Amino acid sequence: MLYREAGQFKTTYAEDMAIFPIRQDRMALAILLGIAFIGVPLLADFDIWPFGSDYLLRAILLPFLILALAAIGVNILVGYCGQISLGSGAFMAIGAYSAYKLGTGVHIPLAWLGFAISIPPLPVLLSILLGGLAAAVVGILFGVPSLRIKGLYLAVATLAAQFFFDWVFLRVSWFTNYAPSGSVSAPTLDFFGLNVGTPIERYMLCLIFVTVFAFLAKNLVRGNLGRQWMAIRDMDIAAELIGIRPLYAKLTAFAVSSFIIGVAGALWAFVYLGSWEPLAFSIDRSLQLLFMVIIGGLGSIMGAFVGAAFILILPILLNRIPSELGVPLSTETITHLEFIIFGSLICYLLIKEPHGFARLISIGKEKLRLWPFPY
Repeated sequence: MLYREAGQFKTTYAEDMAIFPIRQDRMALAILLGIAFIGVPLLADFDIWPFGSDYLLRAILLPFLILALAAIGVNILVGYCGQISLGSGAFMAIGAYSAYKLGTGVHIPLAWLGFAISIPPLPVLLSILLGGLAAAVVGILFGVPSLRIKGLYLAVATLAAQFFFDWVFLRVSWFTNYAPSGSVSAPTLDFFGLNVGTPIERYMLCLIFVTVFAFLAKNLVRGNLGRQWMAIRDMDIAAELIGIRPLYAKLTAFAVSSFIIGVAGALWAFVYLGSWEPLAFSIDRSLQLLFMVIIGGLGSIMGAFVGAAFILILPILLNRIPSELGVPLSTETITHLEFIIFGSLICYLLIKEPHGFARLISIGKEKLRLWPFPY
């Protein structure tokens, strides 16, 4: 078979500990990255996509990449460290508004001291990364309760963060530069003198961010810190008995997770939306990210991508299939059918395979490795 390890000998420790120790996996990843970085831009120029190149890039690929990045951050906290969080939308909003303030200039009036603090507009790339850093700081603060509570109680604590920041960004007009409508527009996407404006340029920008952060996250969870997270997830008391500090492990998980989610929130606001309001990062966004992680696979970087594809693409297909088949259905009926089919598929998947699509893919790979004697 094509997926067979026979003849692939590992002679060094580095080869044995590689991210993709099997040659076929490395080839598949290289092909996938080649299609993403080279194939998609070439085909977009020829405009041969089924729904049109702009539609595919703007409505499918851009949100898929950004939500997959956010799902990676959620998976680090929920899947690898076992800390349930319902405040992911709030951390996306913190990343977005922090990047917006830093990208447009920060002015903090201190009338009681007789002066003001002013920071000139920062470059977009630095603003996005600092927006993620601001989300990490807030994530650490809201991760402190995880030292004493866990499970549903921790979920409620993170849900409080969601409601609190929804109120802050809606009522405190300083974050929106005192815009009367509460809606703000992202600054010009200028990266090292290159103006990123076309859909394909925005797609390439998001693809670079997602690729870099996915590799960093994959290496991180395979290292010492990742093993501490998984030990805390499996049994925190036993992990503490063998020398793992819950304070360090849990707060680093909140920090890394919130940083990645904050960067994803800045990209969602700057690259995908362009202009937004606080409702763009409501509780619905937090639940959507959590569903992506659960469906894709807890404790799996690949599961974040699979879950994002499932959550994002399936409703689009359910919306378009009846019209393509010539079935006369009203928009209201299609919407109801979408919710029914979507919810039924999620329930069926969670019953048949609670570990998500990532587990199904792993089982398929194991069967191929043992063929013709699959278990």
